[in-house]
Amino acid sequence: MSGHSKWATIKRKKAATDQARGKLFSKYIKEVTIAARNGGGDPESNPRLRAAVAAAKAVNMPSANIDRAIKRGTGEIEGVSYEETQYEGYASGGVAVLVEVATDNRNRTAGDVRHIFTKHGGNLGEAGSVSYLFKARGVILVDKSTASEDALIETVLDAGADDVNTEGETYEILTPPGRLEAVKEALAAKNVPIQSAELTKISSIQVPLTEKDAESVLRLVDALEDHEDVQKVYANFNVPDEVLTRLSR
Repeated sequence: MSGHSKWATIKRKKAATDQARGKLFSKYIKEVTIAARNGGGDPESNPRLRAAVAAAKAVNMPSANIDRAIKRGTGEIEGVSYEETQYEGYASGGVAVLVEVATDNRNRTAGDVRHIFTKHGGNLGEAGSVSYLFKARGVILVDKSTASEDALIETVLDAGADDVNTEGETYEILTPPGRLEAVKEALAAKNVPIQSAELTKISSIQVPLTEKDAESVLRLVDALEDHEDVQKVYANFNVPDEVLTRLSR
């Protein structure tokens, strides 16, 4: 499992305060709104919206909030118009960082992201400098105590998964973006509970870090994810789980 995938899991478990939940809701509302704007308001015919709604429900967002976000996206009710863009750069240790944002003020967001990179020892790069390293994937996490390895692997591969990482306490199931929902449905049919499922981007090249560099990179990732316009942050680092757990305390 990549370092940032593990870190994201830790952060989801810690996002229990009202303030943290509010920021998380804001990000999912933007994603639902944009997905509905780009592909229509029917989740059955809009895979991105279907994934966004599922993610919002997974963090217990009220259905009324989700419905309003969809209607803002389709234009049924008025709302802010968000522009999607991304920023690319480097963190300590040569780690590549890709930042996806949804903003109503591109100049403000660009300045804020540049400042965050600089403050935490990183630097922004040109467009295309690191994005080629990251490939879109679906990632599903399943607790190992809920299914046998052989049965789970057979189920998900038959449903279209690419690979299963069996290290650690969870199975990490990797899928093509278009097969994420099919694999989730196959697991549900076998009554296998899912810890999390998301569309993300993963680099095949992982940069090993010292604990000092890992701390610097995680501070940068934290600061970026804390910004209201940042939707997702991808970084290609890898450190031992025990180091990540220690740094998260």
